Amino acid sequence: MGVGWVLLYFCCHAIAHWVVGRILGIRFAFYTVGGTGNPEGWPPGLRWLFEHLPFFGVQTEKTSMRRAHPIAIAIMWSAGVTSSAVIPTLFTLWAWHSGIPKGKLFFLLGLFWAGGTLASNWTSRAGDYSKARRALRNP
Repeated sequence: MGVGWVLLYFCCHAIAHWVVGRILGIRFAFYTVGGTGNPEGWPPGLRWLFEHLPFFGVQTEKTSMRRAHPIAIAIMWSAGVTSSAVIPTLFTLWAWHSGIPKGKLFFLLGLFWAGGTLASNWTSRAGDYSKARRALRNP
């Protein structure tokens, strides 16, 4: 259960960027595996760890981003971190309701983690929510 949660957390972010971006007409140049693109969003102890963990990532195509509507860009940027909070939390809710031992505790920890994910990204200047806000301010 824990390994599944970790894999969801690491992979759903980039997949959400890609799925939502493609739906909105944004193309991607390539895919990556590497540390977080937002290290300052993590406290010092976790920062080093998240800089070195193998997150799945995507790189937008520059011309596609220039052609995209600012709202589409903002939605694409917001999709990644939102999915990083929502999808793993839904997984923990499913685990709890399926009767997995300690599922309620797992769900509460998942909620706590999701809140931290959203809060750290919201306040970070390099986070996806900041990129979304900049896309809307500078069309």
